[in-house]
Amino acid sequence: MRLSHALHLICLLILTGPAQADPITMDDFLPTDPAQARLGQLLFYDPILSGNRNISCGTCHHHSLASGDGLSLGIGEGGRGLGKDRTPGTGPDQIRKRIPRNAPALWNLGHKSIRVLFHDGRLEISDQYGNGFDSPAEEWLPQGLNSILAAQALFPLTAQFEMAGNVGENDVTGAVHDRIDLGWPVLAKRVRTIPEYGALFVEAFAHIDTPAEVTIVEIGNALGAFMASEWISIDSPYDAWQRHGAPLPPAAERGRQLFFGKAACSTCHAGPLFTDQEFHALGLPAFGPGRTRIFDPMPRDVGRMGETDRIEDAYRFRTPSLRNVALTAPYGHNGAFATLEVMIRHHLNPAVSQASWQEADAGLPAVPWLAVSDFAIRQDRLEMARQARRLDIGPLPVSGTELSDLVAFMRALTGKNVTTRPLGRPDRVPSGLPVD
Repeated sequence: MRLSHALHLICLLILTGPAQADPITMDDFLPTDPAQARLGQLLFYDPILSGNRNISCGTCHHHSLASGDGLSLGIGEGGRGLGKDRTPGTGPDQIRKRIPRNAPALWNLGHKSIRVLFHDGRLEISDQYGNGFDSPAEEWLPQGLNSILAAQALFPLTAQFEMAGNVGENDVTGAVHDRIDLGWPVLAKRVRTIPEYGALFVEAFAHIDTPAEVTIVEIGNALGAFMASEWISIDSPYDAWQRHGAPLPPAAERGRQLFFGKAACSTCHAGPLFTDQEFHALGLPAFGPGRTRIFDPMPRDVGRMGETDRIEDAYRFRTPSLRNVALTAPYGHNGAFATLEVMIRHHLNPAVSQASWQEADAGLPAVPWLAVSDFAIRQDRLEMARQARRLDIGPLPVSGTELSDLVAFMRALTGKNVTTRPLGRPDRVPSGLPVD
């Protein structure tokens, strides 16, 4: 929602009534190979892809947690358990830092319109480096990744606090410390030398004749195929209304009219996925370790500016999709808000929301040795003032009933079969490691 008064007036003048995108169909999604998706399912839940063999993609994007982890800021490598029960580890295995951003849900990321990923958009479809993507690996990202999802899958594997581990702990993170792409061959060798995986790759990829030919590209493409096909959700009450005219519940229908009309939510939450894939400053309460940079060690997150180095992009973050949004709390790039209602309230009056937010509102599992730093940035008066000034939304009068109607509409974006996925969580993985 972009809520400046001028923009609202323009939107209301242009709109003759509530409008929305054409109905979404399976034709709008990338085609995937079933054998590659089945292989990707195993890799997604296999800790073999982490430096210390103790965390998988599925740990933070779990089927039981609607493809997220249910935390404001996650506990990555070194932690134990799932979701709100995840603990930060003990002794030499204890975590050294929280994950600086909320784990995004994976719903409908195989849609053909997806062109940018991560909260700051640091992965985009682009010819800039000759490999199809503008990414943190720049020219070192390998050729042959067949989708933006396949490319995205490779980066948590190189992230110290997500899956790679700390320098000195394993050969993967040691290689990544030298250059971002050098850890991927180590992981590929781990995988292809497991006989079951080797046979599955030969079966799934026509150009692979022997396991020795498997590289990180095939691993990424298998993970991408799994994510693209596994998390499609286009059977919500809203979809039934769009396709067949099936009436929404009265509150949801009123919310739909508000969403596409007076409240102007669709200004940013646009299109079939309810995202413009652009970047906006919402003024969310700041906390956590921040996404620091070598030359900017402050525990803050400058958002899109961290990728573009343009001051006008400071504190702007990618608009999330709203499909299945009722299932993917907490909300915001740092998970600052626990419910849809309080997140919408923030959009409607960010200044009031910022003033009333409490540290207890953050869903952070206790990590005593990090407690001092969790909210340290909030003591920086000048930084808080900078963040408060950078705001792309502004007060909009909406009644309590209208707020409830907006929540009802967003709940109507939940798919009927969200808990029934094509493959689900595997009971075992070829490495023999435990499955979260």
